[in-house]
Parts: sequence; C-alpha cells; structure tokens
Amino acid sequence: MFDHVKFGVSDYAASKAFFLKALAPLGVAVASEGPPAYGVELSGKGKASLCLFQTDEKPAHLHLAFVAETRQQVDAFHRAALAAGATDNGAPGLRPHYHANYYAAFVIGPDGHNIEAVCHAPGA
Repeated sequence: MFDHVKFGVSDYAASKAFFLKALAPLGVAVASEGPPAYGVELSGKGKASLCLFQTDEKPAHLHLAFVAETRQQVDAFHRAALAAGATDNGAPGLRPHYHANYYAAFVIGPDGHNIEAVCHAPGA
C-alpha cells in the first residue's frame, strides 16, 4: 500500500507506454502529466499513484506490486505487460509460500524493475 511511488526512467516515452499498457487491465490511467523532467502520474481507482520522470541517473531496481481485485486481472496484467515488451519473471499463479490465496504474476519492465500484480482474494 502506498500514496505514491516516483522513480526515474531512462526512456520516458517507452516507460510511460509500457506502464499504461501493462496496467490498463488494473484500471490504471494518466491522472496528470507535465514535461518529461517532471513526469507523469498514473493512478487507478484508489488514491495511490505511480509517477515516472526522465533521468540520466541509474536507479537501483525496484519491486513494485500492484493490487488486482481478481485473479483474472492478474492474468490480464501479465498478458498486457508481455505485449508491451516486458520479460516474464513469473507466470500467473498461486504463491502459497506467501499465503494460501496469494495469486500473482511478475514481469521485468523496460528499466529492469520487477513489476507484480497480486490478488489476495480466494479463487472463484
């Protein structure tokens, strides 16, 4: 859970396109945007947001986990992220070593960040 996460990316246009496409199944869209040095704020139904900005700095890799309301959203996120150019880092499925209903998928985004969608609800 977070209010916002902001991090620098090496290719603003590519990262913005990637996150918009990969997170569309989770209801994420542009909330506001300024010039690339300021960046873009992406948000879903809640108040939390993800902010990206152009930088030449090399940030450490992050692990970002996004809430999915259903397991179908996790599946759709994984498909959309791969179609947007991500590398698979864990197909959709249960991760019972976290807890019995931890259903998640993982991809590596354009800057090497580990991006996850997770649903904590029991299956249908």
